[in-house]
Amino acid sequence: MLSQFGHFIRGAATSLLLAVLFVRAAVLVDFQVAQPPPLPQDAKQCTIQILQRTFGFSFGLAEVVQFTPPTDCGPPGSWAGISLNFTVTSNGTQFDRLGIFTFQNVEIWRTSTPEPTRGDGIIWTYLKDATRYIPLFAKPGTFILQLDNLLETGLDGQYATTLHATFFASSSRHPPAPKANAIIPVTTLANDTGNEASVPPVFSLNVTVPRNAVQVFAELYASGNGNEEFWYFNTANEFVSSLPPGVTIGQGPFREVRMLVDGQVAGVAFPYAVIFTGGIVPTAWRPITSYGALDLPTYFIDLTPFVPVLADGNPHNISIDVVSAEDDHTINQNWFVSGNLQVVTDPSSKPTTGKITKYDVSPFAVTKTTGSVGSNGDVNVTVSATRDILIEAEITSGSGKTTHVVWSQNLAFSNTQQFLDNVAIQNVFQTATGTFLSTHNGVTTLLDQFSYPLNINLTELTPSGDSFVATFDHSYERTSHPAPFILGSTIHERQLASGFFFEAPTGNTGNGTNSNTFSYVDLAGNTYDREVTAVDNNITSDHQGGTLAPRTTTIFPDFGPQVPFVVTKPRLPGARKIGN
Repeated sequence: MLSQFGHFIRGAATSLLLAVLFVRAAVLVDFQVAQPPPLPQDAKQCTIQILQRTFGFSFGLAEVVQFTPPTDCGPPGSWAGISLNFTVTSNGTQFDRLGIFTFQNVEIWRTSTPEPTRGDGIIWTYLKDATRYIPLFAKPGTFILQLDNLLETGLDGQYATTLHATFFASSSRHPPAPKANAIIPVTTLANDTGNEASVPPVFSLNVTVPRNAVQVFAELYASGNGNEEFWYFNTANEFVSSLPPGVTIGQGPFREVRMLVDGQVAGVAFPYAVIFTGGIVPTAWRPITSYGALDLPTYFIDLTPFVPVLADGNPHNISIDVVSAEDDHTINQNWFVSGNLQVVTDPSSKPTTGKITKYDVSPFAVTKTTGSVGSNGDVNVTVSATRDILIEAEITSGSGKTTHVVWSQNLAFSNTQQFLDNVAIQNVFQTATGTFLSTHNGVTTLLDQFSYPLNINLTELTPSGDSFVATFDHSYERTSHPAPFILGSTIHERQLASGFFFEAPTGNTGNGTNSNTFSYVDLAGNTYDREVTAVDNNITSDHQGGTLAPRTTTIFPDFGPQVPFVVTKPRLPGARKIGN
């Protein structure tokens, strides 16, 4: 039945390719569906420009500026919130590029660029809530944007960027935002480029935590790159030889991001699969990007059980790595990772004491690989994993308060891959679910309940591979309360997208559709929902509601019916190539 479905897709896509279509020049407005920052719009606001830079040939040439906190909206650090406004224009042909914002050696935002168009080009603006980084913005420091772009034959698109920060003054109505007392980077500590580390090998840094620390919450940034960009398409090693060369990459589809304290696993994350805008079929991601492409998710774990160790006044090793379900747990090159420790201290200057009372953690997840190879050459492979972590500690602050900390993680993962019809059809069915829970004296201080289902069909329409279609059903379901001082929220996002690509001597073209259903609610009572659909370059329906919804309606340009895009070659998963 799947083979018949693949033939149906081929016929429908071929008929689309035969249409005679015209492009109407207008600036394409790209965006990622997301909630506006839940910040007090009726508060006094002070906006400053942090940087402005056009990234042409910029590999190894980050933008480095010095930041001074404004004082017009109250004493530095007293704000009710901070938002960042990143606005970018581009024109021409270019791949998507990763962007890393680093401040005070802490990564505070990981983003990527939509791929531009020729003619009038593209523009996008993303508003980022940066309130949890107030301790960094409260003092002068070095701000870095790393956006490595390449100009060469066939790639002439440049990214003209501007970053503003808006500070919301506190008042009796809008009190100062709760915040950590200190934020410690777990990064490369570079002063001239982004501070993310490339793994493998494992990244490690010695850090010193204040002796009066009573809570430590770690934030993890992680995204796959190179042969790890489409990690969820990689195939278990034992089945790679059953497939023709040039179809897949090994090391399997399971990835676990680990944080270790002095060599002991302290917490993990099963990452959300972010699809960048040049990934698989770029026409599916215009003008609506895949979820997370402009603001990659991060993951919080509670390191408070390790406070009795970390707060002894000595440096301690914090490590971050990414591992697989293979026997040796290795992965391909590479992932970019970083972290930070958000520390809460006791009013007393006396050192915190205590001990870890239970440590029930295995070094790696429990994994299983099964599969079959049919007589017709069809290959089916399933990789599954489970992970359970339980750590408990008794902690006594310098003020004399004793806290019983219970930190647990329970996660599950499954990835099934199907290679059908002489590998012309490839399907991925993946789920990642889990619950992170930390209680301090029985009170929930960190909660993360997530489900990341992902289904992808990739079908080649010609033996040469110069034409193909892809469909996506991708969801981000997450209730996240990262720390007592960070606003908790629940997000439901489902994205249905599809597109086709055709390579010809006259140029690469394609079409795409993208439909999003999104809702957000937080513990402060803010709400937002959006249902938006794009067909080719056009927004065909758009509804926004809730307390955070904008008061004015966004007007999108009309590009006419069924406009084919001129696009760069997409990046395909595994070892697949486009054309001969």
